[in-house]
Amino acid sequence: MLQLSSYQFQGYFRSLRNAITNHGPIYAALMPYIPKPAKKKFVVTDRVKRLFVTYGLIFALFLIIGGVCAKSSAGKTVLLILLGVYIVLLSLVVALANFINKPVEKRISNWFIDDAKRILKEHEGLRIIGITGSFGKTSVKYYLTTLLSEKYRVLMTPESFNTPMGIVRTIREKMQPTHEIFVCEMGARHLHDIKEITDIVHPDDGILTSIGYQHLETFHSLENIVSTKYELLDAVEEKAADKVGEHLKFVNGDNEIIRANMKYKDAITYGLSEGNDFRATDIKVTSSGTTFTVTAPDGESGEFNTKLVGRHNVENIMGAIAAAYKMGVPMNKLKMGVRRIQSVPHRLELVKHGAVSILDDAYNSNPNGAKVALETLDLFEGKVKILVTPGMVELGEKEDEYNKAFGEQAAKVCDYIILVGEANTKAIKKGAEEAGFSSDKLFVKNSLNEATKLMYELEAGKEKVILLENDLPDNYT
Repeated sequence: MLQLSSYQFQGYFRSLRNAITNHGPIYAALMPYIPKPAKKKFVVTDRVKRLFVTYGLIFALFLIIGGVCAKSSAGKTVLLILLGVYIVLLSLVVALANFINKPVEKRISNWFIDDAKRILKEHEGLRIIGITGSFGKTSVKYYLTTLLSEKYRVLMTPESFNTPMGIVRTIREKMQPTHEIFVCEMGARHLHDIKEITDIVHPDDGILTSIGYQHLETFHSLENIVSTKYELLDAVEEKAADKVGEHLKFVNGDNEIIRANMKYKDAITYGLSEGNDFRATDIKVTSSGTTFTVTAPDGESGEFNTKLVGRHNVENIMGAIAAAYKMGVPMNKLKMGVRRIQSVPHRLELVKHGAVSILDDAYNSNPNGAKVALETLDLFEGKVKILVTPGMVELGEKEDEYNKAFGEQAAKVCDYIILVGEANTKAIKKGAEEAGFSSDKLFVKNSLNEATKLMYELEAGKEKVILLENDLPDNYT
């Protein structure tokens, strides 16, 4: 059966490119026929149904041509050759069907977008908060929604719905007249992706959580990443020019790239460092939670505690506290809200199974996030520490450099390292070995299932903490 799940996850032509890059052109051609369990369930959407119809028409055309060719002996030979080519290049046929469907899909998408714009325009008094960043945006979205819910009726884009059509779907299916605030996560892989979203929702306020080298392969340069992330604050500034209502910009003042590219002097900064408008101090981190003190620009302060582990979580919580406080949620309500904050699934989420604790950071990985994850793993003193990872991707020319550094960092923290697949883990292995990590405690497995089995077998019976860092989609491993 043709495996369309990898196409659906990343895009039809891009999945072919990744297959060629990681495994070679022969593998890419035969990809549909290679049995491989999908990590993400294939969803039969209306778009997929239309794709199947177009694919069926292409196949029918092939049969008609074949029928004509079969009328002569020479034609039969041509037919057999065409049949062989068709079977081998089936992935390209699916990509062709997708290309043919593009004009229709564009018209359908535009209709949905216009309908979402209408809903927002008719929703008087709705405050729209955009959140973007190379990392941290989903966590800040969840935390901010929890804090704002202490006072307002809030709708947020669910899970990782951060593409134009994911946001449009949320608006069309979830928006109610009683909602007072819409918290909208905005993702980007290419230049101007954020502007495409802001042109739909026109945010009143914006939070820039971070800027880093995530998706450098598709952005091509750090300058493009900076420009695209700032498109959110540009949209807020544009709306502020109307001089109607309050429009706030928040930025993570601890992020080096943001500090080096501060575009708006009126942006409200948050973080752990001195000089931020909203600052966290007296941070105490244990394996069971974190306490810290928050000081606001007006001098008001308070002691907070959360069940979440790690300084990076405090940084993300500070973004939510800054925005919620400026939007009228009092400090005592924020304290209660922070106590109720839950881990975001697959984002350094701590899950305990008896003597085994899982630090699930499997959603995706970036250099900063991987470093933070290892720092969190290091908090668990007296326990066996195991890293399971397939490595980091989409970092362009810096991919090997960052993966090697990741391996060096892991060697200082981990008792065992389990690498998944060889395509993206060679640099990690090299970094760990050069840092003096024992080769007897470093393993390379072909699949996540094999790695999972091994991680439970290692030091069986002892208390251990397992960091799952990244879980690449099928077309990478």
